[in-house]
Amino acid sequence: MTESRQAWWSRAVFYQAYPRSFRDSDGDGVGDLDGVTEGLDYLARLGVDALWLNPVMVSPMADHGYDVADPRDVDPLFGGLEALDRLVEAAHARDIKVTMDLVPNHTSSAHPWFQAALATGPGGNQRERYVFRDGQGPDGLHPPNNWVSIFGGPAWTRVVEPDGNPGQWYLHIFDPEQPDLNWDNPEAFEDLEKTLRFWLERGIDGFRIDVAHGMAKPPGLPDMPRPDAEMLTHDADDPRFNNDGVHAIHRGIRTVVNDHPDAVTIGEIWVFDNEDFAKYLRPDELHLGFNFRLVRADFDAAQVREAIENSLAAADLAGSPPTWTLSNHDVEREVTRYGGGAVGLARARAMALVMLALPGAVFVYNGEELGLPNVDLPDEVLQDPTWERSGRTQRGRDGCRVPMPWSGDEPPYGFSSSADTWLPMPPDWSSLTVEAQDGVAGSTLELFRTAIEIRHSRGDLGAGVEWLAVPTGVLAFQGTDGVTCLLNATDHPVPLSDEDVLITSAPLVGGDLPPNAAAWIR
Repeated sequence: MTESRQAWWSRAVFYQAYPRSFRDSDGDGVGDLDGVTEGLDYLARLGVDALWLNPVMVSPMADHGYDVADPRDVDPLFGGLEALDRLVEAAHARDIKVTMDLVPNHTSSAHPWFQAALATGPGGNQRERYVFRDGQGPDGLHPPNNWVSIFGGPAWTRVVEPDGNPGQWYLHIFDPEQPDLNWDNPEAFEDLEKTLRFWLERGIDGFRIDVAHGMAKPPGLPDMPRPDAEMLTHDADDPRFNNDGVHAIHRGIRTVVNDHPDAVTIGEIWVFDNEDFAKYLRPDELHLGFNFRLVRADFDAAQVREAIENSLAAADLAGSPPTWTLSNHDVEREVTRYGGGAVGLARARAMALVMLALPGAVFVYNGEELGLPNVDLPDEVLQDPTWERSGRTQRGRDGCRVPMPWSGDEPPYGFSSSADTWLPMPPDWSSLTVEAQDGVAGSTLELFRTAIEIRHSRGDLGAGVEWLAVPTGVLAFQGTDGVTCLLNATDHPVPLSDEDVLITSAPLVGGDLPPNAAAWIR
């Protein structure tokens, strides 16, 4: 535990930059890597230690970059390899690390491997790189099993063979344009190793591993017991995920990454059994794992405490630092999740203080520090594959991906020189821009800056927290340095002690902490 707690990533504040939505440098309405570089001074002032970039590799963008056609090049949409090199150099000059998304579960259907698999037909070695199977029933008319896609609909698509006849089916846990790789084929890891070394040798400081509980598939591909379950629940008996074979893959990744001792691997792990979760964080597997319990907790003192206790327990089982996040590119923004409007914003600000008071690594999603809500977009602009795949019943994730507002009183708020941004920006965001909040006491941006500065000044926050006895509806925990975080999730003010108040998410009322607020006191 001691060694991992000394590493830079063990207590870092990561900033997740969704490149399409952070800043547009070339006026095409889509954010890019030079736009991220332009924002580095802003991020340095925010106090972040590291960047996490969502995928920027060459892609047809069926799933906005998570369908990778060339894992060892940067898409021209984002500025190409040179733009990434400029970003890494400029970030390192400001002591900001740069980590990238890695997508090992699947490729794009435009990847040369998959195109070769389609061209060669059944039985060819190229098909062994993916999960092709004959169908069931007369003439293989039905899919090989009952698996469903995370994005809705079946997880299998039937191909037309080179002779023009309907043929085998291929597996895609996500979109049909994202065929799953066959990780029983050694070529899968051989290619991934090339990818890992390519980016590490270019100065990348680590990877966030997409669907880190995926990749390995169970022998025989047994049916799902509940194919109609909620798409993202990932039940313990879901055969699509969390199969034992995945751990050998992570051990292989770690072996490569160990050649760069300061690099970090962070897994996206939708696994909620603590012992199962901890397996991914064994000393020869991932360095860190996203634990999503805090994201799933309502604004409720008991739920928040349970989420924190579970996350700490899972990390402790593995001897790994915990990770904390309240939002990302896949979930509804917390301002909206906690009720929307002024109440949702107050609660999001309070939860930011709770998160930033905890030991371990913290991940802030771009725009979170501005208090951005989810955006209710019109049907005709929705781009997430979930929208069409679900028969237009699930609106998808576009609402949390709307571009960042930087300045001005109307769209595009300085994000781009073009008003035609890839997703439209709301007309009422002028008070949420960086410009409108910069240096303004009490703004959400200044709350984050101050809290991160205090967090850094506190040094090593240890491995756990001490819970304090408080009334129902209130949450209080103390760090190893004696700083207490108090969350008031009740509907009435809560008295604060006479100790030194370091920061509050809302102004005190007669010395009391108002509802939907948090404070740090010494």
